[in-house]
Amino acid sequence: MEEKIKIHLEYLVNCSPKVLYNRLSTAAGLAEWFADNVTVKGKIFTFTWDATDQQAEKTLHKENKMVRYSWLDCEEEDCYFEFKINQDELTNDVSLIVTDFAEVEEEQEVRDLWDMQISDLKRILGS
Repeated sequence: MEEKIKIHLEYLVNCSPKVLYNRLSTAAGLAEWFADNVTVKGKIFTFTWDATDQQAEKTLHKENKMVRYSWLDCEEEDCYFEFKINQDELTNDVSLIVTDFAEVEEEQEVRDLWDMQISDLKRILGS
């Protein structure tokens, strides 16, 4: 099994941490920009893209600060994606930090996908 690399991406988002957190931590919020459809039962989120389902468990969350989803069909520990919300104390700028993992040859593809997803998120937020 090939070693995956950790990817950190940071995006400035023009909205409050509370509004942003709602889009990152709820099925309805995620369905607006992240996947074609999202359903949730307990802590298990089912993400649908092009009629393909993937399930992840919400394993960590701090209200208005961060949320982590761990893929259920994966045994390795680097099988999660995470959103962190930072608000600069001086400027009040809100940034979204995305952590994900990719195989080396897929790194650029994963980065491009996140850029596209976050661009959709910003459009929905009017940011």
